[in-house]
Amino acid sequence: MAEIIDIKVNGKQHRVEADADMPLLYLLRNKLEMNGPKYGCGIEQCGSCMVLLNGKAMPSCVIPGSAAAEYEVVTLDGLARGGKLSIVQQAFIDEQAAQCGYCMNGMIMSATALLSENPKPSDAEIRQALNRVLCRCGTHTRIINAVKKAAAQMNGTQKEEKP
Repeated sequence: MAEIIDIKVNGKQHRVEADADMPLLYLLRNKLEMNGPKYGCGIEQCGSCMVLLNGKAMPSCVIPGSAAAEYEVVTLDGLARGGKLSIVQQAFIDEQAAQCGYCMNGMIMSATALLSENPKPSDAEIRQALNRVLCRCGTHTRIINAVKKAAAQMNGTQKEEKP
């Protein structure tokens, strides 16, 4: 049975009519027309659907949209500010970390959550944080380099390249 769900996504309040048990992923994609989180497996195994819930990377395919109303939800689209990509998003582009791009939502959201909690992660900590996201393209080295680059920029230990 449909109900009204009040949910804050990317800093904006939304009022959506949906079934209470509709997965957050479907609410975001089908009701709010957000394309960042992807459908991959629907059983919390691939990470394509990651969003930030109160700053923590969580799979949106298994969380009911009504339960997510208790959180501040951030999608890939919500990381950019004022038309400028986040440091993590830009680092993924700079390092050419994407191949097919399907896992990128999960990788970027997981990296963003990691760096907000741990601004100077080791390689092992980066791998652990990204472990929940399945990628079959083989760009893992570039992905790790992108996270390291973003961390360095956030910590001021790497100067931004000028064109």
